[in-house]
Amino acid sequence: MVRPEAKIRPETEQTVQLTQTRVRWLESGVGAPCLLLHGNPDTAELWRDVMKGLELRHRCLAPDLPGFGGSSVTGTFDCSLESMAQWVDEWVVALGIKPPFDLVVHDFGGPYGLSWAIRHPHKVRRIAILDSLYFADYRWHAWARIWRTPMLGELSLWLMNRWIFHWELRRGGPRLPSTHILETYQGLTPEMKRMVLQLYRATDSDKFAGWEEAMLALTSRVPSCVMWGAKDPYIPVRYAKRWGTERVRIFPECGHWLPMEAPAEVASELLDFLA
Repeated sequence: MVRPEAKIRPETEQTVQLTQTRVRWLESGVGAPCLLLHGNPDTAELWRDVMKGLELRHRCLAPDLPGFGGSSVTGTFDCSLESMAQWVDEWVVALGIKPPFDLVVHDFGGPYGLSWAIRHPHKVRRIAILDSLYFADYRWHAWARIWRTPMLGELSLWLMNRWIFHWELRRGGPRLPSTHILETYQGLTPEMKRMVLQLYRATDSDKFAGWEEAMLALTSRVPSCVMWGAKDPYIPVRYAKRWGTERVRIFPECGHWLPMEAPAEVASELLDFLA
């Protein structure tokens, strides 16, 4: 618990050069370190309002994943689960903050963060999972199947305009603010589009075989919680019960983007769980 007179660290934007990526991240708050990993098509901005709710008790660190937002990549980034784990650990080491960390993941932040936690379980204190995936029997949604198809994926992203993008994110997140949708669309750089295609083409569901079992072994040892939007059209709510923890909260009016659709409720749930 932070003393009332303690000075809260204001939000800052920082960068660090790693082996193959230059990572940009947002940081705020004071207390136990907490990593927050976003997914597609987001950046660290996804967590801004959640971080405001956590910063009295937690030092929040939210990076842009490789190829997203301000995190640039040199050459072709290896999107295997092993490489994702290595990237997170390289960034964590570069921070110079003593573990263990609390870990909060959303969407593709799950494959990144959970793969890292599997390889470095001693560095993880608690895990919160929001609308993510790590299952070998998962069937990819329609857009993912398009992006996983050579040429068709490139064409679909080339044709993606503001109106199609807005309609799709509103379908996936009925409570998403329109301003966030517009800002996310404006951040769709050519590098980010290439990374989206790489990510989806590198993560066949069967790639999680073996890793899924290791994830369930991890969540059986490390305190974990799950939060899920009942209206998520990409990862059905039935997956919320499959993470090996009984602490599951379903948000009936939300879709895929809980950190933006219900930031105050998510922050409150996290504060209770991480305490």
